[in-house]
Amino acid sequence: MTDNGRVTVDIQDGIATVTFFHPKKNSLPGVLLKEIAESIDAVGKNDDARVVILKSEGDGPFCAGASFDELLAIDSFERGKEFFMGFARLILAMRRCPKFIVGRIQGKAVGGGVGVASAMDYALATERSAIKLSELALGIGPFVVGPAVERKIGNGPFTAMSIDADWRDAAWAKNHGLYVDTYASIETLDAAVETTAIRLAGFSPEAMQRLKTACWTGTDHWETLLEERAEMSGKLVLSDFTANAIAAFKKK
Repeated sequence: MTDNGRVTVDIQDGIATVTFFHPKKNSLPGVLLKEIAESIDAVGKNDDARVVILKSEGDGPFCAGASFDELLAIDSFERGKEFFMGFARLILAMRRCPKFIVGRIQGKAVGGGVGVASAMDYALATERSAIKLSELALGIGPFVVGPAVERKIGNGPFTAMSIDADWRDAAWAKNHGLYVDTYASIETLDAAVETTAIRLAGFSPEAMQRLKTACWTGTDHWETLLEERAEMSGKLVLSDFTANAIAAFKKK
């Protein structure tokens, strides 16, 4: 393991499990974003895998979103755009993966973590898996992850989340379609994820691929859209407001 975290891939009985970890609340620096996207692409092309589980390690937060250290180090538009393209490339990899991605959300998800959860095809969570789009409070906005979140929960709830940048509990996330179901403990969550993956691994790969394509109808323009959104974020992250806001968040 390095300070950048790690990604592991395990394939057994038709189920590919992609697991990521970062010591800072499973946050996502650029290196980790790239590794997760590449892993999703690889298992998507592997005939030994018929379904994918995407999860993070531990019993704490599912994902704290963008790495604050990396955000503070951005000193040019080019570096800013490239960082946010990491989230764009991961969402696009999840979109184009021809296999259903089952998500295991064991804890809180913030910012980019909400985007990752939204790009899953079937997300299951614990009852403590609250969500928050905190980007506006940092002087940016949930531009890159926005299309994935809005697609999953609808424009009205997405707009409200984006504007108030406040927490929604897991029950809210379930009621608005982000989570399929929630569970009282990680143990029951893991059992449900396993049961779901085993069931899907027994279905027709061709039928699942066609159904996934149908479920993502209307997203063919996302490669262009998410790049445009990364450019927006890449400019805003250079502001003094954002630098000061991130520094204040790090002190909490």
